[in-house]
This record gives sequence, structure tokens and C-alpha cells, in this order.
Amino acid sequence: MSNGHAIRGTRIGAIPGLHTERGEPVPRQNIKYWCAKGHETVLQFALYVEVPQEWDCTCCGWPAGPDQDNPPEQRTVKPYKTHLNYVRERRSEEEAEDLLAEALAARAAARGERSLF
Repeated sequence: MSNGHAIRGTRIGAIPGLHTERGEPVPRQNIKYWCAKGHETVLQFALYVEVPQEWDCTCCGWPAGPDQDNPPEQRTVKPYKTHLNYVRERRSEEEAEDLLAEALAARAAARGERSLF
């Protein structure tokens, strides 16, 4: 039962039957990449583009190359450092205590309070 306002015989995003409406598809090539863990990643590239020599593995994230017998080596990953870790590399504990005492004294002076340090 239709009230006459429905679109019949198609759906939104439907692919047209003829290439002339959207143009010819680009010729493609499948390139396989392998990582050091043995994972295989298959990607499609247009024939006219330069294919990259390395690609990140979609399974583990390590670098992958087109040579299955000689994949790229895993890179060492530096651990994430927080801002506090960088500050601790630059300052000793004594310097940190002095800076904290100065900052607290300045804050107390700005509020008109008596300094505790």
C-alpha cells in the first residue's frame, strides 16, 4: 500500500548499471605486504601511482614490506613520557622542592595569607 510518494525500484546509494553515468573505474593492482610477524596485508592501488615500499601492518601495526622472505625489522618503541617525567629529567628533587615552596609562597602572598614555609 503506497500513498504515491514512495520511490520504487531503487535505493539510496545504489550503483548505476552503466559506467557512463559515473565514469570508468580506475584500473587497480593488488599489492601484498608482510610484516616480521608473518601477517599479510593486501591493498589496492591505482596502476598509475607509485607503490610505497613500507606499509603499517593492519594486524599488529609493525612495518610491512612487499618481500615476504625479507620483511622490514620491527622498530624499537620508546615508552610514553608524561610531562612530569620530562620535568624530573631536568630538575633534581631538591630543585623541585624549592620551586614548589616558592610557588606556594607567591600564591599565599597573592591571597594575603601568611606563608607556611
